[in-house]
Amino acid sequence: MSGPIRVVLIDDQALFRTGIRMLVDSQPDLRFVGEAANGLEGISIAASAAPDVILMDIRMPVMDGIESTDAILKAADARGGPRPRIIVLTTFDLDEAATRAIRGGASGFLLKDTDPEFLLAAIRTVHAGTSVIAAAATRELFEHFDSQATATVPPPEFDTLTAREHDIFLLAARGLSNAEIARGEFLSEATVKTHISRILAKLALRDRVQLVVFAYEHHLVD
Repeated sequence: MSGPIRVVLIDDQALFRTGIRMLVDSQPDLRFVGEAANGLEGISIAASAAPDVILMDIRMPVMDGIESTDAILKAADARGGPRPRIIVLTTFDLDEAATRAIRGGASGFLLKDTDPEFLLAAIRTVHAGTSVIAAAATRELFEHFDSQATATVPPPEFDTLTAREHDIFLLAARGLSNAEIARGEFLSEATVKTHISRILAKLALRDRVQLVVFAYEHHLVD
């Protein structure tokens, strides 16, 4: 990765935007490249600023974060360029809107009152594409809101997983980190990371968040 990570913030609270802009710009490896006060403005700034990571508020006037996330990712696909990573921001621990945004392509979620250092780490982690924000919390969201959902049949690609990949898939879907999987399965973290990468490639999933979504949509975890 070359150059600083380009960050855009889409949020209707001006004071919050100011604080995040100052926080991001205080970091030598991050660059704040734009902001918007609602989801509709966010679509335009995402197209013009070409951010690597977008911090997206869920509840905003004019257009909410769910619609904006969907539109931004579809526009990126239409341009044929890379998709920005989107972290949705919420004020609620269990937020159905955050669940919908994750289904729509967001890479994770954070509470708006999260520690500043954790927010900075989240931006870097999501940009690297090697992990997931609050995997256990993402799992908790889907447990809470999908308990009555109708299961769908997994696609044929799921059957291409090896026995080891299947086991690691289930552990990752339950929110375990690479380190926790490695300890439990008596593997190195590098080996677990390789397995996770292969699983994501076989299932055409972008990251660990999408793996959790896949598992819960097909009722593959208890």
